[in-house]
Amino acid sequence: MVNLTIENGALHVEMHGADKLWTLRSRIDIPLANVRSIRRDTEGVARWWSGLRVPGVQIPGLIKAGTYYQDGGLVFFDVHDPARTVTIELHDERYRELVLEVGDPDRVVAEVRSALDQRAPAPAPAVAAVG
Repeated sequence: MVNLTIENGALHVEMHGADKLWTLRSRIDIPLANVRSIRRDTEGVARWWSGLRVPGVQIPGLIKAGTYYQDGGLVFFDVHDPARTVTIELHDERYRELVLEVGDPDRVVAEVRSALDQRAPAPAPAVAAVG
């Protein structure tokens, strides 16, 4: 399980205990501007084929952790219990998705969506004057 917090316009994911070893990461920080969406996802981690581990560990029914190359991009997993899993879709980041076990998935989804709704809108593209 990870600890997920939002602070200063960024999403902070902190791994705990042995998960730091399995994932080879202790923390991932993502600007909220690079978060596309978040959703509950009990199915994504349960797929038997999740790509090539680069590096990662998968023991069915026990843990899926680390970096996987899947569908043309990198996906980060840190999951023991698929029932408490959220998937965070990203853009312009090393990872295409983060698939994470959290303590309260419904609360985390609501908090992240609220933070995404409060982000400053992207500036509109400049339009050249014709005339």
